[in-house]
Amino acid sequence: MLSAPSVLAADDSYDVFIPISKYIAAGDAESLSAWFADNLEISLLSSTSNSSKSQATQILKFFFEKHKPRSFSINHTAAGQNSKYALGSLSSGGESFMVTIFVSMCGQSYKIQQLKIDYVR
Repeated sequence: MLSAPSVLAADDSYDVFIPISKYIAAGDAESLSAWFADNLEISLLSSTSNSSKSQATQILKFFFEKHKPRSFSINHTAAGQNSKYALGSLSSGGESFMVTIFVSMCGQSYKIQQLKIDYVR
């Protein structure tokens, strides 16, 4: 299993969303899961659950099987103390989704605490 790179909180030059974006664009739930916190909130198409890392990986794999990504881009990011979030656009066939990613510092690295994917309204 892959592990997320260790990044110190003081290193503001590192963009945690670069690798996360790459894995979303590729529909690679397994690699993306290296960035998951042990427990996280995952919300797909208005169905929300608090899941373990392994449950969230399976949920996301199923989503990517049904909605194979064609492209993904980050539209906006913001940061607070020990936390960051990003809003992005995911294109899958003829469907468009808005993606919200919230990460926070866990030990020495950022981990995804919340991942939300919903249809663009």
